[in-house]
Amino acid sequence: MRKIWSAAGLAAAVLAIAACGSSASSSSIPPAAGASSPAASSSATTLKSTTINGTTVLTNAAGFTLYWFAPDTSTASKCTGSCATYWPPVKGPATAGSGVTGTLATITRPDGTTQATYNGHPLYTYAGDTAPGQAKGNGLNVSGGVWHEVAVSGSAGPASSPSASSGGYGY
Repeated sequence: MRKIWSAAGLAAAVLAIAACGSSASSSSIPPAAGASSPAASSSATTLKSTTINGTTVLTNAAGFTLYWFAPDTSTASKCTGSCATYWPPVKGPATAGSGVTGTLATITRPDGTTQATYNGHPLYTYAGDTAPGQAKGNGLNVSGGVWHEVAVSGSAGPASSPSASSGGYGY
């Protein structure tokens, strides 16, 4: 019986990943239902900088890495529906904490909620990051484009250009 449930759980995970329209493989699988999520772990929308894997990145108050999505613009999020389940938008407005020197602002999402931005990039966490200090979503090409951790270097924005190639399926 245990093998049947394991196979069913694996099948559900595969279907969930397929729903995001992955165009690149990844070893990161989002946490199971009921598991802690980066968005739920944040007690406030205060942003700070933290060094993860040798890079100083923007994190939420709980220490979860923040990401930007290549297809987004400074005024619009392209991650909606099931995409936003795996890449929860950071609710705005946000306040600058320790080490945050860039420009914080907000955009209005298609569903009417407010999302925080940093140097013109809408911000997200990643459901696959199950503990502070992880950056499992960096470089993933899923949900119609590439995801990047938000690198903090002085007053500069993210390390990579938002014009990075995108692929997969859009939402």
